[in-house]
Amino acid sequence: MKKTLLFFAFLFTISLAAQEIKISGTVTDQSKAPLAGVSILIPGTKTGTQTAVDGTYIITIKKGAILQFSYIGYETKKATVSESTLNITLNESGEALQEVVIGSRNPTRTVTESAVPIDVISMREIVSKGSQTNLNQILNMVAPSFTSNTQTAADGTDHIDPAQLRGLGPDQVLVLVNGKRRHTSSLVNNNGTVGRGSVGTDLNAIPAFALEKIEVLRDGASAQYGSDAIAGVINLGLKKNTNKQLDVMLFGGGNFSKGSNNNTGGNDGNRYQLDMNYGTGLGKEKSFINLTGSLQIRDANSRANDRTGNIFNAYNAVDQRATAAGTNINALYGNITNTPNTAQILSEIKTYAPQVLYFTPTQQTAISSANTISQMQTALNFDATAGELAYRGLERKDFNMRIGQSALQSIQFFMNAAYPINDKLEAYAFGGTSYREGLSSGFYRLPNTFASYPTMYSNGFLPEISSTVTDVSIATGIRGKIFENWNFDLSNTYGKNTFGFHIQNTLNASMRENSPKEFEAGGFGFYQNTTNFDMNKKYDVLKGLNVAFGTEYRIENYNIGGGQPESYSLYDINGNTITGTVASNTRVTDFFGNLRPGGSQVFSGFRPANVVSKGRNSVALYTDMELDITEKWLVNGAVRFENYSDFGNTTNFKVASRYKLTNNINLRGALSNGFRAPSLHQIYFSTTATLFSNGVPSEVGTFSNDSQMAKLLGIPQLKQEVSKSGSIGFTAKIPDANLTFTADAYVVNVRDRVVLTSSFLRPGGSPASGSPADVLNRLFDAAGATSATFFANAIDTQSKGIDIVISQKANLGSVATLKNDFSVTFSGTKRVGEIHASPILEANGQLNSYFAENSRVYLEEAIPRVKANLTNSLIINKFDFFLMNVYFGEVTSPNTVDANRDGRIEGAVINGKAVEIEHPVWGAKIVTDFSIGYKITEAMKLVIGSNNIFDTYPEDNLGPITAIRPRLVNGALDYNATPTTIDLTSGNQFAYPDRVSQFGFGGRLVYARLSYKF
Repeated sequence: MKKTLLFFAFLFTISLAAQEIKISGTVTDQSKAPLAGVSILIPGTKTGTQTAVDGTYIITIKKGAILQFSYIGYETKKATVSESTLNITLNESGEALQEVVIGSRNPTRTVTESAVPIDVISMREIVSKGSQTNLNQILNMVAPSFTSNTQTAADGTDHIDPAQLRGLGPDQVLVLVNGKRRHTSSLVNNNGTVGRGSVGTDLNAIPAFALEKIEVLRDGASAQYGSDAIAGVINLGLKKNTNKQLDVMLFGGGNFSKGSNNNTGGNDGNRYQLDMNYGTGLGKEKSFINLTGSLQIRDANSRANDRTGNIFNAYNAVDQRATAAGTNINALYGNITNTPNTAQILSEIKTYAPQVLYFTPTQQTAISSANTISQMQTALNFDATAGELAYRGLERKDFNMRIGQSALQSIQFFMNAAYPINDKLEAYAFGGTSYREGLSSGFYRLPNTFASYPTMYSNGFLPEISSTVTDVSIATGIRGKIFENWNFDLSNTYGKNTFGFHIQNTLNASMRENSPKEFEAGGFGFYQNTTNFDMNKKYDVLKGLNVAFGTEYRIENYNIGGGQPESYSLYDINGNTITGTVASNTRVTDFFGNLRPGGSQVFSGFRPANVVSKGRNSVALYTDMELDITEKWLVNGAVRFENYSDFGNTTNFKVASRYKLTNNINLRGALSNGFRAPSLHQIYFSTTATLFSNGVPSEVGTFSNDSQMAKLLGIPQLKQEVSKSGSIGFTAKIPDANLTFTADAYVVNVRDRVVLTSSFLRPGGSPASGSPADVLNRLFDAAGATSATFFANAIDTQSKGIDIVISQKANLGSVATLKNDFSVTFSGTKRVGEIHASPILEANGQLNSYFAENSRVYLEEAIPRVKANLTNSLIINKFDFFLMNVYFGEVTSPNTVDANRDGRIEGAVINGKAVEIEHPVWGAKIVTDFSIGYKITEAMKLVIGSNNIFDTYPEDNLGPITAIRPRLVNGALDYNATPTTIDLTSGNQFAYPDRVSQFGFGGRLVYARLSYKF
């Protein structure tokens, strides 16, 4: 019986085999060049293969079955198997019907035929080979016109990397997902970083593994897409494969660098990431759902040098001996000049001072002889750092800041789906959620400072900011054909971002022992809902006319949530909240009489006065036409009208054209105007604190643009930024060499650019009645303030540059394929014209506070003006080699602040000698990435590589330097000011520049990546 069953099984197997045939062939592009890595699948199954380096493939399949051929940048093609040989030619993708192609609303327009420059970045190669694990890192390395770096010691900006395109601001580039507007972050970059005062899109909330491609439109597009598109558009295309296989990718790596562990070497900053993607059909042809999940853990790294300077004073030493004996000297006073315990304080100090064995006889005598608090303050006011370090068993490195990337944990989920209702209608949906927890730190609070409190932190403390960033988005829509073959798309897109601050390992120094060590400091929220209706149709006019029009309605809301009272309040010696005028002898002080600050150290919470919830709406109408006048000449035009509920109307246009000199050489150019609506964040953001002078309270900080303070000082209501831009370029192809070349020059003029000003100050003194200083004093007093910062339409700018991109692919016989890509950008942004100032402030000589020198440097010189990328990818059988070199041009630090616009003080005099003082400049560097991949099986691949393989760092930071900070005297700059010492390293902490960097300072990252297809 068993043999009979085996016999029939054998016959059945032969019967099945007889139905299958071995198919082979070659896949090429339109120029007949072979395509390596083309995905070949039997639809609805996991069975498939990929083409080899010479474009060939072999697969066993049933006769009459269907094979699907797909490759990024090319149209997917299906073919029925009838013979043993099946050769396929794939056409460059004109994009699937109904999809928006950035820069053109013609659904059949290919990137190479566009009238404006567009970069298409295939995520398959970058995600599988490179070391970059999030979108900002990826774009920073592969797109020269894009710049983004992780910040350090910059509060919330440590967790949201500001990104720029073509040298313009983070809020002047529009981000789309599947052609739909993406909401921005809720965080305002209000610290001293690149992009200060801007609100960008949080690209890192989207898992890179969910993307099939990234399109970067390097041209103004406000007439097509509305606000924020002054610099260009980044469109993120989500995966939509349906191969019913689970793609899993594991990434592990860390910094193995000379700079690791505070420049002692070894390993730090480890990263671990798990990405998963699954795609399948939904039971109907052309339906799909594609799901992506991502989990990331990133450890902090630090590049601080060992701290120099004073850490402990003599009082810290005595207090430590008293504490060890169970005596709390600090509890004996709230205000050292107003305490009934003076005699006991002096007695306790004299009791324990002799236990400090390294005090010299002279020092001990001075302590024992002190009979008043003032005399004791003088006796104990000397550096005791060396002795205390030895006594406490500590080293200077124990007091280092954490300077480098923040710690991060992230979980993300994204979905992309579509379902055809009938042959003319399709429903679709995409979106996702992201949850991130970050941990960064501020400046170390040393034990000898008034911000610390030795009873709670005897060795001082490193305050930490724990951030919680949540992001949710969902887009739904229906698209298809109506009327006489008009294509339509009706959609609704909702997005929300929240940013919460939890401050830990800190204190409110004015609360002393009663202070918590952790605080909820409040946070931000922003949501946006956009409804779009778009239509387009192609007509047989001349060589083809595409007509598109549509409308958009958008609702936005921004809010600031308050922190717990202890996170922002100031308390007196009796533990009562100080809200009004207070006697100085009831304020909490340290032993030396310095007033202790209120609020949570490193990040003060948002007060009730800062809490806000404001919204607005906008409606837009647009039309877009694209006409092929002849086979060679294309003309495109767009007009958009938009109305905002808070500032009114704007109308924008764009014209673009492309002319084919030959089949392989095109000329192209564009002219447009554009706009960017001021964000709700910029209008309503505020963060203020109360300072006391002689017991009188006053407000300081950033006041909202609609505040009474802004009105009193003549700060106008924010209005839209407006731009005029032009570009001209050409594209060329050499088919025989499989080479393409593009070069595009551009200029963008932006008027009424929104900036975050420096602080305007109350002049003080006793100026003549009616003088500008007297008027300004009265205005500040009416607002109860002494210092104020605002968002204002303060400047006009001009950005110019040229982008060059060269791509080439070579087939090295049947052995290997080599792909080379080179791109370079030369860019520059300058302030032009006069500062748009409040007459009240300008009359008082505070014009420079509108756009101070450090703001100028951030705008013009803090990012590389030259950036180039050379990428080489070589495939040899089962091996592939990936090499990328990125050139980052020089950057300038804003830290040494002077007044002239050329970056130096000319004619300054120090000790009778004329000097010139420049801002520190960090020179150009090249960063090299390298990886080797091996295809273990058809389903498994291993990649080992290194980012920054040569362990390149920026040039070392400058130590303390002597410089002049010119003073404003009677409205004029006085360059004969007393020289001051400026320590750019903050006590030797910053080994590298703290506010600017071309590529960060993490050093070499070594990693391994394992991918598997189930």
